[in-house]
Amino acid sequence: MNERHNSYTLNRREIVKQLLKGRDDMPVVTGLSSASYDSVAARGADHPLNFNLHGALGGAAMVGLGLALAQPEKRVMVLMGDGDVLCGLGSLATYAISGATNLSLAIFDNGIYGETGNQLTATAKCVELGDIAAGCGMPVARTVDKEDQVDAAVHDLLNAKGPVVINFKVSPAHPGHLAKTRDGVWMKLRFRNAFLGQP
Repeated sequence: MNERHNSYTLNRREIVKQLLKGRDDMPVVTGLSSASYDSVAARGADHPLNFNLHGALGGAAMVGLGLALAQPEKRVMVLMGDGDVLCGLGSLATYAISGATNLSLAIFDNGIYGETGNQLTATAKCVELGDIAAGCGMPVARTVDKEDQVDAAVHDLLNAKGPVVINFKVSPAHPGHLAKTRDGVWMKLRFRNAFLGQP
């Protein structure tokens, strides 16, 4: 059976570059696998405000929420894949009641678990994460599957009163691995200092 994820065509790397271009002061939390490589492709491996989770499937959403609540004057961007979000699906309900107006979640939905061997996720069948986020009561939530919808989605992620959740239907083709920081302690300290404006 031809799964619908084979028709997803948006380029995740280009979307992330558009999201982060010229926004070096915005903290970014990513899930594992391709989402972390997307942030590295956009900003470089040594950007101090990239916080890439490793081995914590589903956890990036709540790390981002904690940061947004702690620093409400800063926009916090969370980047995750669909498999990552599915493993922490309750986070969407928590987002909706959090009151975190400065929080945005960009989901890159390719219909596969790219980290563990390209098994199909539920979104390759019938589950729509944009609809689930909207059903939870998110102020701004939708799925984007066409190129001409991307600019408006990026604008909302950067500017709309949140929490904002945009589910991008991206190509299942793997965009490639990149060298990145894997020392969790070092990354935590680097991120914390940059986040708080400390040397």
